[in-house]
Amino acid sequence: MKFSLNRSWLILSVALGLGGLAAYGINQYITRQVQDIEARGKSQRNVRVVVPKEDLPKGTALTAKMVAVREIPVEWAHSNALTPEQFDRVENQKLAYPAARGEMLLWSLLEGQRAPSFSSRLAAGRRAITVPVNDVNSISGMIEPGDRIDLMVTVKKDKRSFMFPLMQNVSILATGTRAVVEVDGKDGKRTFTTITLDASPEEAQRVLAAREVGNLSAVLRAPGDNVIASGKRKDAMGLLGFSEAGELVESGVPVLYGGSGGMRNGQRLGSLNAARSPEPAADLTTK
Repeated sequence: MKFSLNRSWLILSVALGLGGLAAYGINQYITRQVQDIEARGKSQRNVRVVVPKEDLPKGTALTAKMVAVREIPVEWAHSNALTPEQFDRVENQKLAYPAARGEMLLWSLLEGQRAPSFSSRLAAGRRAITVPVNDVNSISGMIEPGDRIDLMVTVKKDKRSFMFPLMQNVSILATGTRAVVEVDGKDGKRTFTTITLDASPEEAQRVLAAREVGNLSAVLRAPGDNVIASGKRKDAMGLLGFSEAGELVESGVPVLYGGSGGMRNGQRLGSLNAARSPEPAADLTTK
């Protein structure tokens, strides 16, 4: 009986010893794993991302109250993730897709920003009116958005042609489809078939009427030139020095020469034509 009791104690002691060793080994293993995790956490670089505080449905406008900042390892962060420094650029934008609570907010979840519409360039009460042009009345394609012009109209009535300024000192909003001046360092002619003007509602109506009954031409102004000329309707033939009967008037318009900057020897149209009349040929017969 004594031998049997001693054997039981021996088995119990061995079992306890083995259990203690197993517990110690497990404890050491867990400790090492925790230390490794902590070491990796200290050595790895984290990044801050924006996450929703709650599930956000599609169409929700983002505000600062709806989101929080979370730090995650940089290798886990999405390349399209929204950071706190970027939030002011998207605040009040709407979600194009739902966003789940606690998940990274991505740029791709947001509605794309639309480019400002052309109508946003107009002041309240103004209108944009498009006028067809060709190579001549577009100043050979040299008009740029932002230039200012006088819009001249020529109208025929009762077999007479009249010319007058339809609009003066009007701003060019666009040439063709180009609404801004391109700073590309390139010179040369640009081709377009329309110009868009900044006009009042009444001026826009007059332009539409003039397009139906007459011809429009653009006269380019110098920067800062705000002088308003007389809007009186003038007879086109009278401007060229002709009387109502179609005869030349001696005190007609000056004849200008390219590059000369004025009249040649003070000549006018009537006297110039007289000067150019052929003289009788000399008699070459000999007696």
